[in-house]
Parts: sequence; C-alpha cells; structure tokens
Amino acid sequence: MSGVLPNQMITQMIADTQIAATREINVAQIQPASLDLRLGTTAYRVRASFLAGHGERVSDRLKEFEMHRVDLSDGAVLEKGCVYVVPLMESLALPEDIQAVANAKSSTGRLDLLTRTITDGGTEFDRIAPGYHGPLYAEICPRSFSVLVRPGMRLNQIRFGDGQAVLDDDALRALHADTPLVDGPAVIDEGLGFSVDLRLPETTLVGYRAKPHTGVIDLDLIDHYPPCEYWEEVHSENGQIILDPGAFYILVSREAVTIPPEYAAEMAPFLAMVGEFRVHYAGFFDPGFGHDAAGGSGSRGVLEVRCHEAPFVLEHGQVVGRLVYERMAEVPTQLYGAGIASNYQGQGLKLSKHFRAT
Repeated sequence: MSGVLPNQMITQMIADTQIAATREINVAQIQPASLDLRLGTTAYRVRASFLAGHGERVSDRLKEFEMHRVDLSDGAVLEKGCVYVVPLMESLALPEDIQAVANAKSSTGRLDLLTRTITDGGTEFDRIAPGYHGPLYAEICPRSFSVLVRPGMRLNQIRFGDGQAVLDDDALRALHADTPLVDGPAVIDEGLGFSVDLRLPETTLVGYRAKPHTGVIDLDLIDHYPPCEYWEEVHSENGQIILDPGAFYILVSREAVTIPPEYAAEMAPFLAMVGEFRVHYAGFFDPGFGHDAAGGSGSRGVLEVRCHEAPFVLEHGQVVGRLVYERMAEVPTQLYGAGIASNYQGQGLKLSKHFRAT
C-alpha cells in the first residue's frame, strides 16, 4: 500500500542501508512517521541561502558562498541573522519509488530557528526526489535568538513516502465524519483549516512575542530558561492583537486537532494572498497526535507567526493555516505520545521545551 512510511519501515530502510550515517543511528531518532536528522561537526557560514541546482553538488556551491567554517565539536554559537550550512550525519540511497520531504522539528520552529534541508542537485528546499543518492545538509538561520549547537543535535526531520498519500477534500470530510479531527465544525478547503485563539479561558494572555535582544539559548538545556528573559507576554481584552512588522509570535489554535493512527499531517499556509503575516509550518504532526489526549478531545496546534511589511490586525477565529492529511502505508508500531518522548501531546499555548513552564 502506498503512503507515508511508518517507524517500522524506516527501521527496515536503515537495515537495508537506504539510510546511512557517519555515526550509528540511535533508536530515539525514529519517530512514528519520520526520522530525526543530526548535525555534523562543521558549520559553514555562508553569504546567502542557496540551492545546489540541477547537476550541482552542495559541496561545490559552498566553495562559492563560504565565508568561514565553525567547528561544532565542543559546541559553537550560531548567531542571529546569519546563514549556516551544516552537513548532516545521515545520507540517503533511496529506491526509485521512494521520495522524501523534510521539515523543522516543532521545538526548532518555536525558537524561530529557520532550518531547511538541501541536497545535491536540489531545486527545492526540503523536497527530495525519488531515487536520490547522496548527502544531506541543513541550512540554518537563527532569526530571533542566537543558539549554541553541538554535533548530533536534531533540528529537522525527514519523512518518506511511496506514491500519492495526500487526502483530497472529499476523503478528508469522510474521515472527519467517521473520526472527528477537530473539536468543532471542520473547515475543509485543500486541507483542514485551523484558526487562532485570542480568547483563552480565564486569562487575557493569548501569546508571546520574542524579545529583540536576548542571550544565547543552549539547545541541550531543557526546562531551563525563564521565559521573561526571552519573551514578552501578549494580552488581549477584545479578541484581537496587532502584529508588528518583523516580530515573531507564539500563538495557539482555537481547534484541538486529532491525527488518527492511520494518518499523518503537515502544516501548510492557508492562503498565499494574505501577505502581511505567515504562520511558520515547522514540524510534522505524527500519527497519534491528539489521539486519546487529555479528555479525548485532541491537542491544540501551536502557531509560529511572523509579521511582514505592515502592522496587521489578527482577530479571534481568523483562519491562519491548514493541515494536509496523508495516509500511512501501515499503522506505526509506535504512536505519538504513547511511551515515547513526546513533548507537546495535550498542549495548549506552550513555548518550546527549553523554557520553564509558567
């Protein structure tokens, strides 16, 4: 059966050396529907973001754009506003019928840490053609905070697929009728729409805005940093906020979302014509996300929002993104939140795992 490959099939790909690595792959990297990718030992500071292009190798393009190299062996700071390319430990030898897509992990997105995967011959970020044989690289641009990184850190993840797995709107409506995907009316239009919640119960706190001048964040430190040193609270009395140009916000969806075990999902922009802000679509939604979560009503989606050229009024219930659901090739033997280190099951408004709970 075609679809997204589950953890047990990813394990088999590793055994078949279709996925290889310079350091043995750890079982903790294998998620229900994806594989975490690890940073290598060197970061290349480059003048600008780039794609290799048809017939070109990333290593050759690095010679064109490299400014200097950073040894990550003992830990090193990637500075806010700079662009780096880091060879990853993993490489691929994909069969001709298997393609891949990569994305930033949830915690990476919540730090506004732009992380994209590039490949030899690649003409798109995060999209890897069927049959690709070659190395993987992470392009990293810290946009709100400078970060301390080390080899082996996992900032992005990769998902493998066979054939057409995306559910069209009719199939999505049928799935929702059988297994409710949200705890309310479903807005289905090229995916499952979700909106922003600016009327949280019993509080005026509706989000957080990244402070412009902060200290470095060590990505190995969990539940460590006081939020007040890095974030300003965003409050609303009337169900609306004004987004400031260039600012980065953490907000939360009004809907609680469920991903049944037979499916996975990816966050995508809702409408390209809404040009004043963008909801960053970091991370995949693994099979089991929100499934049998607290109260059985799903988990909220955390929204990473960046405003562009002009101030923009965001209002409660405004649709800001959509979830594109995909069929799994098989039900995973391990689901999100079920006995694995799943940081965001049953979440509400929540900063990344690096910050102390408030």
